[in-house]
Amino acid sequence: MTAIEKKLRLKLGIVGKGGVGKTTVAGLLAREYAVRGRRVVAIDTDSNPNLGLSLGLSLAETEAVPVLPRAAVVGPGGTAAAADLIAEYGRPTPAGPTLLSAIKVAAAGAGCTCSGHATVRSLLADALEDVDVTLVDMEAGLEHLSRSGGTLAHADVLLMVCEPTRKSVLTAARTAALATELGIPDVVAVGNKARTAEDVAFFRDALSAEGIELAGVLPYDAEVAAADRAGAVGLQVVAPEVQRALGEVLDALDALQSCAARSAPADE
Repeated sequence: MTAIEKKLRLKLGIVGKGGVGKTTVAGLLAREYAVRGRRVVAIDTDSNPNLGLSLGLSLAETEAVPVLPRAAVVGPGGTAAAADLIAEYGRPTPAGPTLLSAIKVAAAGAGCTCSGHATVRSLLADALEDVDVTLVDMEAGLEHLSRSGGTLAHADVLLMVCEPTRKSVLTAARTAALATELGIPDVVAVGNKARTAEDVAFFRDALSAEGIELAGVLPYDAEVAAADRAGAVGLQVVAPEVQRALGEVLDALDALQSCAARSAPADE
């Protein structure tokens, strides 16, 4: 297999400041990849997992998704194979992607979630031969980039979700710096909740000032917000302007991967 073929299997981390709509965006992007015919595995690493709701599962179905085994070592010489973990712990969703739950805090005093993050890091390090897109919805904050080894150390692209506020962009700038130190090849942003042309200009100018590439801007859509509150984003037909914006973001991510694949040396 050539390096180009491997590179086109995208491993995408979704991050952002709390409240920016990160999980909603992750669900919409995962669904759009599935609509395009990609086999998508979406991994929820939030200790309060809700990605299943954005992919069309009910609350009961989301709660019933089994959690990946802690500290599993995936790949050659490890304790588990990626395909086996996906088959045993993955659950299909109405939106199309297969959902994995990596971390869940169900009791007070249960201890840290480091071993769950280690499982995700190990899973991303594996080839995932039968998966076109592995999308990881991270918990809000920066700890997943600073913890030992970095949960997303083997991601191809880090996508930072921003809202039109200065604090959101500052968080993206801090995130980008850590991601670069971690060695993630491409770090880009997506603007979310844009209501006006001024919001779009803010994303463009503020992110450019921080040296961050903008992959696209998603407009605010009251129907998406309402569907998300009802846990049905994965089943909704989004507005045409949102659909176009999602397509632009996916096209930008595909272009990044194609460029990276062309510049990578082929396997011997």
